[in-house]
Order: sequence, then C-alpha cells, then structure tokens
Amino acid sequence: MKDTDLYSRILGLSDPWFVADVELDTAGGRVDVHVDHVAGVRWRCPTCGRELACRDHAEPRVWRHLDTCQFKTFLHARIPRVECPEHGVLQVRVPWAEAKGRFTLLMERLIIDVLRECATVSGTCRLMRISWDEAWNVMDRAVRRGQTRKKTTPARYLGIDEKAFRKGHDYMTVVCDLLGGTVEFVAQDRKTESLEDYYRQFTAQQLERIRAVAMDMWEPYFKATIKHVPDAAHKIVHDRFHIMQHVGQAVDKVRRQEHRELLRQEDERLKGTKYIWLYREENLPDKHRPTLEALKATNLKVAKAWAMKESLAGLWNYLSVGWAKRFMKRWLTWVRKSDLPPMRKVGEMLSRHLDNILTFCRHRITNGAAEGLNSKIMAIKRRACGYRNREHFKTAIYFFCGGLDLYPRQA
Repeated sequence: MKDTDLYSRILGLSDPWFVADVELDTAGGRVDVHVDHVAGVRWRCPTCGRELACRDHAEPRVWRHLDTCQFKTFLHARIPRVECPEHGVLQVRVPWAEAKGRFTLLMERLIIDVLRECATVSGTCRLMRISWDEAWNVMDRAVRRGQTRKKTTPARYLGIDEKAFRKGHDYMTVVCDLLGGTVEFVAQDRKTESLEDYYRQFTAQQLERIRAVAMDMWEPYFKATIKHVPDAAHKIVHDRFHIMQHVGQAVDKVRRQEHRELLRQEDERLKGTKYIWLYREENLPDKHRPTLEALKATNLKVAKAWAMKESLAGLWNYLSVGWAKRFMKRWLTWVRKSDLPPMRKVGEMLSRHLDNILTFCRHRITNGAAEGLNSKIMAIKRRACGYRNREHFKTAIYFFCGGLDLYPRQA
C-alpha cells in the first residue's frame, strides 16, 4: 500500500480530500502529511450551508496529529474560501479539525483524555510533547465548547458554597448541582452580586424549576436567592453540617475558656480533650470513651455544652416541620437559660434562621455534594501548586468538575 493511501485511510479522508504527499524526516523525528482536494468542487458556507464555488485559498495551515510511532505527525493543507452573499468571505470547514484549532480532532481528544487523567497541565505537556500554552488552549477551548452545549436550565437541587482562592479572605462562589455532583457556576467573591450573576442567566419560568437550595447562613447568598428564586423562603435549606459546625465551635470555645480557668487552679482535667467533645457520641473511638464518661459525670461547663450539641443532632431525624419546631423551641430555651455565653450566642443565630433550618424536614438536602466538590477543587489547586490567575482557576474547575461535554466533533 502506498504511504499516501495509508494516511488517507488513517485520517479517514473522503472525496474531495486526499493525501497528496508524505514526507518523513527521521533526523527531525517528524512526518509531514500534505492534504489536497480535487478541483471544481462546490463548498458549503460554514454559517448557512449554501453551496458555493471556491473563491481562493487561505494561507497554508499546519495541524498536529497523533504520533506515527515515535515520530510527531503534522498535517498541511490550504483551506478553500467561499464568498457567501449573506456572510461574506469565509474559510470552509475541514473534516479533520475544528475552526482555529492547532490540533486534529483525534489529537485534541487525546490531549483532553490525558489532561483529565494527569489532572495537571505540566504532566500532559511532558507526555504529549506539547507546550504549556498549547495544552492550556485545548483545556480552555474544551470548557467553552462544553458550556455552549450545556442546557440553559438550572438544576432542581442547588448547593451554594464558597471556596478560598488564596489566603487573606479571597473567596470564590461555587454553585453546584446536588444530584448531578457537578459545578454549575463559579463567580468571583462571595457577595450578593456574585450569586445574582448565576440567577440572571435564567428566565423567571426557568427559575421556578428550582425545588430547593442548600447553603450556609451567609446573608449575601440568602438575599440573592430570595430576590431571584420564586418562593425561595420555602426552598432555602440551611446546611445541617454548617449548623453543627457552628455549634461544635461554640462547644470548643466553652472548653477553652473553662480549661484556662481550671489551669489557674492547677487542674488539668481538660488537657488534650479537644476532639473528644467534637465527636458525635456514636462516632467516638473506643479508646476515648472512658475519659468522656468520667468527664461527663463531673459538673463541667463543657459537659453541659456537649450535651446541648448532642441533643441538637436529634433535630435531623424529624420529618414533620411542626414537631421539629417544637423540639427547637425547647432546645433554644435550654440554651438561652444556660450560663454558657458561646452557646447562647450560637442559639441566637439559629433562632434568627430557624424557618430555613426547619425546611430540611421538607427537602432533606445538605451541602455534602458541594463539600465533596470543594475537596476535589482543593486537590486540583494543590496539584497545580496554586493559580495566580483567577480565570485559569475557574477554567480548571469547569474542566474537571463541570460535567461538560468537552470533546470536539467532526464537521
């Protein structure tokens, strides 16, 4: 078989395209494949599809293709141009590459696969023998391609959380699909406007599709959702894990205050007990149980705070909003009458947000999927040794966590 016929079959070329010549440069480690077309062909306008005669040809283009054994392979061709009465002079589409691409479709698909497996641009560059700019350009094109194809409707169950971009209270807002486990939107900062940019993409009818939104008690997110989502007051669910985190922090503050007081009396009972009080009782390792039982039997303030924390965990078992509200009123009264300022403070916060804490009984969603995605985002950031450019970080999040259709398609 001739080398031209071999590469025509390998490339999947069909009339009017054919391989005119193949050059092998063993010293340079490359194969150059020259593609041409038969004369007298009528080409379709890439915008409207109208068949037109060839006007002229663009300057010769080069595309990187899959390697031939150990040799880099490059395609060369001059792309015909047509003059459409409606859209002007345009280059026709070629079957082996997308418009303005540096790689053939097969090569670009392989680079995307390697990027997803390596999870780093630098590793992909070494394996594929391409530059950092070339690899990043493929990632950026893939994300823009995927976002164009994505359905313009919001997910039914949303999770909203923040993600630190760098130290110093520099945050990004991340919106995810709780059922699909994908990142839907990334915005700079964690202000009301940050989340509003997501909601403004949709019509009022599309926003009605949202059934519930899980978030922490951050006021800007609450305001943006109330403003844009129909009946949001009954759809916002304050995440139970964030709530228990706040209560756990209050328990730890009680422990630290009491530990300082006891140390003045040369009493070290609370030394090294931080995590004993933060565990759920059923999750406490067996080796710590004797210590906890001994401390619970004393009249320690932290033991009272711990009992309040353990009691609050029972809220999440209720299915009826009415019964859950009765439970919370009793719990808040207990906390309010206690002599534990950190617990009273967290009780006041929960009282202010009580209505949207109780919506958990109706929707039973948490931000667990969002937290899982946050861990994945942190791993992406760590493998890349951080991102100086915020837009590059957003692109990487969409690429690895967006659930997008990233691959190019044949013209």
